[in-house]
Amino acid sequence: MTDVLNNDAAADATAGAMIDADVLDDLLHEIDLHTDVLMTWDYERSRSALVKLYEKAKTSQWNGNDLPWDLDVDMEKLAASNNAERFGVLRQPGSPVAAWGEKEWVEFRIHSQAHSLSQFLHGEQGALVCTGLITSTTPWIDAKYYAATQVMDEARHVEVFARYLDEKIQLKYPINDNLGGLLDTIVEDGRWDMTYLGMQIMVEGLALAAFGFMHMMSQEPLLKQLLRYVMSDEARHVAFGVLSLKEFYDGLSQAELRERQEFAYEAAVRLKRRFSNGEVFARLGADPKQVFAYLDANRDPMQLQFQTMLFSKIVPNAKKLGLLDAGDGWLRKRFEELEIIEFEHGMNAVDEYELLDAVADSADDPAEISA
Repeated sequence: MTDVLNNDAAADATAGAMIDADVLDDLLHEIDLHTDVLMTWDYERSRSALVKLYEKAKTSQWNGNDLPWDLDVDMEKLAASNNAERFGVLRQPGSPVAAWGEKEWVEFRIHSQAHSLSQFLHGEQGALVCTGLITSTTPWIDAKYYAATQVMDEARHVEVFARYLDEKIQLKYPINDNLGGLLDTIVEDGRWDMTYLGMQIMVEGLALAAFGFMHMMSQEPLLKQLLRYVMSDEARHVAFGVLSLKEFYDGLSQAELRERQEFAYEAAVRLKRRFSNGEVFARLGADPKQVFAYLDANRDPMQLQFQTMLFSKIVPNAKKLGLLDAGDGWLRKRFEELEIIEFEHGMNAVDEYELLDAVADSADDPAEISA
C-alpha cells in the first residue's frame, strides 16, 4: 500500500483549481489490487435467498435528501448521546486527565461523537469500494445483482455521514490507523470471499452494532433518524455476506477455513482498537499513551462493556458460517480471549434484516423512525 500523488488524476479531480501537492497527498490513497475480474454467462436465478434479498433491497431504497436537514443540531444533546459513563475511571484522582472539569468532558463527548461518525464515514467509503469489487469478483449473477444495490446504499451512507459532519458538527477526524490498515488488508487480499468476510461480516457487522448502540443512546433527532435508515441497509449487507459465504465455506478444507478464522480474528483485534479514542485525547491535549496505560491498570467497566457489545452482530454470524467451531475451534478460543463469546447465541443477520426495514416502518408510521 502506498499513498501517492497522481498528477493526472489530481488535475481532473481539482477541475483546474490549484491545490497544494501536500494537501493532495493527504486526500488521495492508493491501494494495490491483486484480483481477477470474473464475468459469468450463467444468468440463471439459482440462489433463492439472494433473489429475495435483492428484491428487498430494490424496494428499500431511500433518499438522503429527505432527512430533516433543516433541524438544528443541539450540541448538548449530541454530547448527551455519547454515554457519559464511558471512561468514567479517568475522572478519578491520579488519572492523566483528572484536572478536566465538566466543560472539558462535554467537549470530549462532542469530539468522541465526531470521531465515531468520522470513522463510520471512512468505513462506509471502504464498503463502497469493497462492494464495487464484489460486483466484479463474485462468480454468481445473483450476488452481482445484490452487490450492485449495495453500491448505491454505500454511496448514500457516505453522502449522509459526510453531510452531517460538515454541516451540523463541523468537526471531522481522519481515518483511524487500525481501521485504515484493515481496509487496506481487505482490498489488497484479492480473493472475493475475503472481501466478503472482511467487509460484510466484520466491518459491517461491527458497524451495525455500533449504529444500534448510538441510535439507542442518541437524543439528537436528525442523527437518530439518519442512523435508523442506515441500520436497515446494513442489516441486509451483513445478511448478504452470510448467505454468500455459507455456501462457499461448506466446500472449503480445514486448512482453508483456518486461514479465514485467523483473518476474522485479526480483523476483530483491529476493530476493537479502533474505538480507543486516542486521536480525541491527543487533540484535546492529553497524552494517549498515558491515558491507555492508566486504563489498562484501572479497567473501566463501561468502556469494556461498550467494546464487547460491538461484537454482538459478528459472533453469531461467525457461528452461522461455521467459522467459530471449524477444525479444533480455534476461533472460539480466540473470541473467548477477547471476551465476546457470550454473543454466539444472538440473532444472525439472515434472521434479522427484515426486522430493520426502516422504509417500511416509516411508511406505516412516519413518526416512528425518529422516536
